[in-house]
Amino acid sequence: MRAFAVLLSPVFCCLALMFQPVHAQIRTYDSIIAAGVIKVAVYQDFPPYSFQVDGQPRGVDADLATALAKALGVRLELMWAPPGEKLDDDLRDLIWRGSPLRGQQLADLMMRVPYDKGYSQKRNDVGELENDHVVMFAPYQTERWQVAFDRKRLDAVPSVAVFAEHPIGVEIDSVPSFYLTSIFNAQFAGSTHHFPSVQEAFVAMHDGKVDAVMAMRGEVDWQLHQAHDPQWSLAENAYPSMGRQTWEIGMAVHESNRQLAYAIEEALETLIREGEVQRIYAAYGMRYDVPEMYP
Repeated sequence: MRAFAVLLSPVFCCLALMFQPVHAQIRTYDSIIAAGVIKVAVYQDFPPYSFQVDGQPRGVDADLATALAKALGVRLELMWAPPGEKLDDDLRDLIWRGSPLRGQQLADLMMRVPYDKGYSQKRNDVGELENDHVVMFAPYQTERWQVAFDRKRLDAVPSVAVFAEHPIGVEIDSVPSFYLTSIFNAQFAGSTHHFPSVQEAFVAMHDGKVDAVMAMRGEVDWQLHQAHDPQWSLAENAYPSMGRQTWEIGMAVHESNRQLAYAIEEALETLIREGEVQRIYAAYGMRYDVPEMYP
């Protein structure tokens, strides 16, 4: 039996090696510069932030990633990622642990991450930081909620009260969806129409099925820019009982890669102060508010 065990031991060793978990490799700033390429994760099919046209990357996140790579003197390699159920899942799969579906490949940098102290300091049931493997930094966009409406069917939107009688489109399972179907004792639930995407909500407004659409301001700006319809207008109403209506978007790296974060922050500040970020947003018909970090 002892000899049998000795003969089998190399087999067991090979099997053990085969089934050991493969750990994703986190590249340091120096290795990124030496390789001459930075891997940046962006969300796929998410206009106007990141999408493709005839196989070419488009969107403000893709263009900004290109500008940052140029500032670092490296080539950009985009990693197109479908959104997970939660942002925590995306940070895990793209920044610190990796996913078998991606061959455990990690991005060096991830775009479109909330720059929010409360979220970055969020703790689990036992008091541990849920995202302690991640550094969230470099706010580059201020985002907010926005309503667009068709003046052929709606004169103005002085308040959300008009949606008691006028149908409004929202993306399913979105904040505007929950907001409009719950405030004022669900007064607007019957007039709130749900669509698989913001784009389809705007198609419905074009077809006269809804009189207005509520979504993130960047998405609304992009849709109006694409439509070129002089009858579509932006509302200036407030959103009572909504809670937080403005937030900042930034980036994320692995917590061990702060040197990369510092280099990105420096490059981003230069791009903002020189007006390059504003030009990127303007090319997509989007308004741009400089985050508070950059007075």
